[in-house]
Amino acid sequence: MTDQTTTPAAAPVVDPAHAQPFSNLEDYRAAIERTQQAAAAYYTGSGLVMDDADYDALVARIAATEAAHPQWQATDSPTQVVAGLGGDVEHRAPMLSLDNCFDEDSLRTWAARLDNTLGRPVTAYTVEPKLDGLAVAATYRAGRLVQLATRGNGRTGENVTGQARLLTGLPLRLSEPVDIEVRGEVYMTDADYDAGNELRLAHGGQPFANPRSGAAGSLRAQRAYDVPMSFCAYGGYLLSGPQPDTHSAAIASLGVLGFATTAATTAGLVVCGSVDEVVAAVTNLGTRRGELGFAIDGVVVKADLAADQAQAGESSRAPRWGTAFKFPPDTRMTELLDIVVQVGRTGVITPVAVLKPVQVGGVIVKSATLHNFDDLQRRDVRVGDTVFVRRAGEVIPEITGAHLEDRPAHAVPFTPPTACPRCGGDIDRSQKRWRCDRGRACGQAELLRYFTSRDCMDIEGLGPKILDMLVERSLVTDAADLYDLDAVTLASLDRLGDVSASSLVAAIAASKTRPLSRVFTALGIEMTGRSLSRRIARHFGTMDAILAAAAEDWVRVDGIGTGRATSIVVEIAEIRPLIDRLAERGVNMTEPGSPALSTSDRASELPLRRADGSPMTVVVTGSVPGLSRNESNEAVETLGGKSSGSVSRKTDLVVVGEGAGSKADEDAELGVTVMPAERFAELLAAHRNGDQAAVDAVISQTFAAAG
Repeated sequence: MTDQTTTPAAAPVVDPAHAQPFSNLEDYRAAIERTQQAAAAYYTGSGLVMDDADYDALVARIAATEAAHPQWQATDSPTQVVAGLGGDVEHRAPMLSLDNCFDEDSLRTWAARLDNTLGRPVTAYTVEPKLDGLAVAATYRAGRLVQLATRGNGRTGENVTGQARLLTGLPLRLSEPVDIEVRGEVYMTDADYDAGNELRLAHGGQPFANPRSGAAGSLRAQRAYDVPMSFCAYGGYLLSGPQPDTHSAAIASLGVLGFATTAATTAGLVVCGSVDEVVAAVTNLGTRRGELGFAIDGVVVKADLAADQAQAGESSRAPRWGTAFKFPPDTRMTELLDIVVQVGRTGVITPVAVLKPVQVGGVIVKSATLHNFDDLQRRDVRVGDTVFVRRAGEVIPEITGAHLEDRPAHAVPFTPPTACPRCGGDIDRSQKRWRCDRGRACGQAELLRYFTSRDCMDIEGLGPKILDMLVERSLVTDAADLYDLDAVTLASLDRLGDVSASSLVAAIAASKTRPLSRVFTALGIEMTGRSLSRRIARHFGTMDAILAAAAEDWVRVDGIGTGRATSIVVEIAEIRPLIDRLAERGVNMTEPGSPALSTSDRASELPLRRADGSPMTVVVTGSVPGLSRNESNEAVETLGGKSSGSVSRKTDLVVVGEGAGSKADEDAELGVTVMPAERFAELLAAHRNGDQAAVDAVISQTFAAAG
């Protein structure tokens, strides 16, 4: 593997308040020219020459330079004009850009500045997703679409009316015969992007670098095939007659006319009464950005009242009544250092990219998935390429394409393996995801280590060396065989005496009582992990229900889509014999407290349940005495709650322990009830001991203190 001693890249400085000004006029002018070239490529969809973070950082340096040397300020600076290329269509009113905020402090500063402009506090804001696409204006006469134009440079844009038929969410005829101009975003959902790439590859083209460039290029292109795209309205005004009094009302009326709107997306539109509520809504949407089904690069915050917007007015390039809160970029450009092949626990063989470290979505990324070998060959990504790395929310980083113009002369296509890299066996290439013919048997040692690990069955004393000896002597072939071991057999192993052997047999026997969530995690099913396994166990309640579930039943589990459901059903059928053998040996196959179990389990009476019986949303930040991070989240669910990774107004309880991060500050700002980690540990112990009086005392003290 290529050496990875490269220092991880720090986040680009994108806030003008902290950016370094250019020291001379020539560098300032050169920077403006670079932003213009990058914007031209960005808005035409012809390819990216600079990723968002680097572009924002360059604009920040330009702004900092203009603050330090106002006499240098150029009329074509990106701080003065809307980025983009003009066209033949003149807009009735300018299509402006939005100024950016990059953290909570700058968001609150914008809100305070708006209050000062109005001379009074803003009473209502809207928070909605900032879709990562291409802005357009659609004009209707008597309810019929007559023109669709791109934003262009804000004053003029291109006529793309002929492509309107490709846009889901943009009706050609409205439900009412009104004259109206609607503004919105053309973008690709995740499904659009996947389908569009399949079409591109099938017709001999290169895959889109990312959904945004795919939408921008496809809206202009005339091709022999139709690339699916979507439209979402974020504003509009009647060409005659009275306008809605609020932005939220305007969006609602557009939905009635037949448009897809920001309010109707999975992200939604939230009306907030204070800046604190705005911050909470922005934070909440940031934690969900990888689950929306489409890419967003931030959140748009606006004054909701039309009167406030009119009074605040606008500058030459941006309204004063709105701002864009930019998330850390989920797509960056970096160098592909190597391509390695990994074999998973179940024998799945996957190509993985080794990257020059780069910060994406707020974390340092050093490797990323290349999905499968067929996709890798179609995309023709090579070692040495400058590649696009995408990471949305908690999604595993992926390579979406290469910047072909920067490909080095020595780069050669990747050669896939001809035999399993782990065992040398044959490879099954019948599916997109290649797999060793031996399947789970190929990775049996790794499966056993995973099965016995702390976050799974937690069998103390059964480490890798002992497991390797058991496998080498054919004493264990799968996890069920562990429960057939006796002290005499174990004592025969090197460096394991009678006492240790007896203790190990007892530890193996004790693991039979683990909850179903642990058992399901330990099975090592692809595309399920600890958190999802807990949700699966709570949803179904028993292993019998899991075994009987069809794909349509699985999609009802939070976080499981159709593709993942089908894969899980197939793998469960494959390991059914192992599950049956575990059950025969007395391994527990039920999840205590699951709502799916009978009322005799008294799930609604668990301590972390609301009055209506639904689970409280609980965030654990910092360490809980005696528990790992995963065990803390598991404990929340054992007590009837729902674990969450972020604090919002929907959070019922925050458990704060040693080493707590920013979430501990967020709960104070939002007024969320706090429980010290030590008290949480007491609650868990009391619950496990069946001491209902102690449980009631802890809950009473906690929520009584919160008022």
